[in-house]
Amino acid sequence: MEKEIKKVNDEISVAAFDPDENSFKNFAEKGFKSVINLQTEKEEQKVSTEKEEKLGKENNLKYRHIGISKDNLSEAMVDYFRQELETLPKPILIHCKSGKRSGALVMMHIGCQKNMSGEEVIKKAEEMGFECDVPELEQFLKKYVNEHSDSKN
Repeated sequence: MEKEIKKVNDEISVAAFDPDENSFKNFAEKGFKSVINLQTEKEEQKVSTEKEEKLGKENNLKYRHIGISKDNLSEAMVDYFRQELETLPKPILIHCKSGKRSGALVMMHIGCQKNMSGEEVIKKAEEMGFECDVPELEQFLKKYVNEHSDSKN
């Protein structure tokens, strides 16, 4: 069975799994140009960050490691993530361990781009199959989108 990749739009997809060594060749074959890894160095990963970077280069993929956890999640981290989304070659594949963090950060970006409210973003994320079962993450998402979007609902 193929591991799940959720297409958010033509530019962004989220891997709902922790990639292994073969995943990067598969990502390149699927047409991705860039990969962002949101796992922290402390997390157990199938492939180390250094190895992921090497696999990215071997498969002509731009690679960024932006280690984000509930402990270091901040406006500055999300701003940096969003800046990388704007500058990296598209389409971009984003991954963490299960896709929850990746989905939340991508939805914050989309919500701000589309001037949505935090509540609208949560609803849209659920419709797309992104599960936000961490109350602190959901609250952060709503607050971030409400403060960075033109929509003030």
